[in-house]
Amino acid sequence: MDIAENGRTLTLTVGHAELVVRRRYEALSIANDVLIGIWFVVGSVLFLSDATSYAGTWLFVVGSIEMLIRPVIRLARHLHLRRISGNPPEAGHDF
Repeated sequence: MDIAENGRTLTLTVGHAELVVRRRYEALSIANDVLIGIWFVVGSVLFLSDATSYAGTWLFVVGSIEMLIRPVIRLARHLHLRRISGNPPEAGHDF
């Protein structure tokens, strides 16, 4: 695996495939939202049985912690854009 960073673009090369991440904060926010959904769905399924409800409880805790990460991602993006350009980001694009 090879990682190259060119200004605003992050490129991950694995074999003959390349993954190019252009909007890092947006991509990070989307990945976080997907993980939240996975933890809550799997946790909900685990709650259907008494034998797996303990694991389900922990997945709900992990999902809740990730929900707290979302505003941290938005704040980091806001502060990063403020530092570079001096202007706050538009509210419609705040991920």
